[in-house]
Amino acid sequence: MQYVSTRQKSTIVTSSEAIVKGLSVDGGLFVPNDFPQITGQELSQMQDMEYSERVAFVLSKFLSDFTIDELKDYTAKAYSRFYGDDPCPLVAVADNTYILELWHGPTCAFKDMALTLLPHLMVASRKKVGETNKTLILVATSGDTGKAALEGFKDVDGCEIIVFYPSEGVSDMQKLQMQTQEGNNVYVCGIKGNFDDAQSAVKVIFNDDNIKAELEKNGYKLSSANSINWGRLVPQIAYYVSSYVDLLASDEIKMGDKINFCVPSGNFGNILAGYYAMRMGVPINKLICASNKNRVLTDFFSSGKYDINREFYKTMSPSMDILISSNLERLLFEISGRDDKYVASLMNDLKTKGFYEIDFAKLKENASNFEGGCSSEEMTMDTIENFYDEYDYLLDTHTAVAVNVYQKYNNYNTKTVIVSTASPYKFPQDVYNALTGEFVEDSIKATEMLEEYTGVEIPEPLQGLQSRVVRFKDVIEKDKIKDAVLNAIKNK
Repeated sequence: MQYVSTRQKSTIVTSSEAIVKGLSVDGGLFVPNDFPQITGQELSQMQDMEYSERVAFVLSKFLSDFTIDELKDYTAKAYSRFYGDDPCPLVAVADNTYILELWHGPTCAFKDMALTLLPHLMVASRKKVGETNKTLILVATSGDTGKAALEGFKDVDGCEIIVFYPSEGVSDMQKLQMQTQEGNNVYVCGIKGNFDDAQSAVKVIFNDDNIKAELEKNGYKLSSANSINWGRLVPQIAYYVSSYVDLLASDEIKMGDKINFCVPSGNFGNILAGYYAMRMGVPINKLICASNKNRVLTDFFSSGKYDINREFYKTMSPSMDILISSNLERLLFEISGRDDKYVASLMNDLKTKGFYEIDFAKLKENASNFEGGCSSEEMTMDTIENFYDEYDYLLDTHTAVAVNVYQKYNNYNTKTVIVSTASPYKFPQDVYNALTGEFVEDSIKATEMLEEYTGVEIPEPLQGLQSRVVRFKDVIEKDKIKDAVLNAIKNK
């Protein structure tokens, strides 16, 4: 299978090239030139597969450069790093409502589902395209991607990784996880700004010929571990497919029954993977896009206008504190009939004006499976408390946004999977506050108090975090990111 750029369809690459490059030279994102189909018979056959085998099967539909045996080897190694019996258990919590727990990996966030696998795909892809330079992975993170990418790529041969995060825009636990990261090929730096500032700066670097020449002179080529990289996005398709298979296997649904997914959304990659699963043939009724107080996606799906000229809010669900949702570009490409020139013009409008607007009738017609909704800080707090009281189930602050949005959705007859993106222990202060009304300043103490209050065990990867050495304390101005990249390489 080949891949094209959302901004210039004449740019055609293989799956290995898409993974190594990360971003197209024209600034666009790589997408498959068509959607492979998955049949009902194949869905039935997947019921007898382990999760790693299911992922390999889905990947084989998209990554034609790889053999199925290669993919099975990579997925087996990736998901062996998860704790518990199942990398992504599907938990029934109420009639027609299920929680898909995607946080049983080494960093306790859903990004592990892809970022434990991406290093294997990256190393193999480098060999397949004959890349001899080292790969420099540049990452902008709103919290979870950074740690998951660092953990996935630490000490991987031929790769260096640099992560930028908003110094005051992540939770204390997220920050501590990144600052204590081990590995000889990693560098972490905070910025005085928000995630959009970091993401925009990284994208500028990808399109800066001067800095790319400087990096190449030092033996490096750029790539990304953000969801703009197809190798990061494609493994996420698998857990939507697997969820449907699990419901079949438990006789909760019959083949062909449609289900909903409600997804807490920031950069739009997670829910986009669900859309791709639907395009493959998985019977999906609605994809409910849940936002926090930064409701730019909610407004887009209710009006057709995407406008970042608005106040930016720091919330208790920081991984969703995003105004520029990069992966929405991939959806625009599809609903516009794959009109690359149109998509390029929209992205130019966003860059120059801070907004773009598409025909709302076309949006409702071509993206009819999407619904948008948002949750306030107060609603999110109430949802954590009420859900725990009613179902004895502990939500993190992001999953609580999705639960609240789903509870306001007016169709409860269709079975719905709520995609849970993080362990509640990554945000212990806010979760404990929601349950007790008490805010504990120290995150480690809050973690211990939350465990004592609920009896829910602290996940293994987060135990003993306070005893690890803080290695990375740098915080820079947002306009110094380019300099920080060059300095980090020159100091190697």
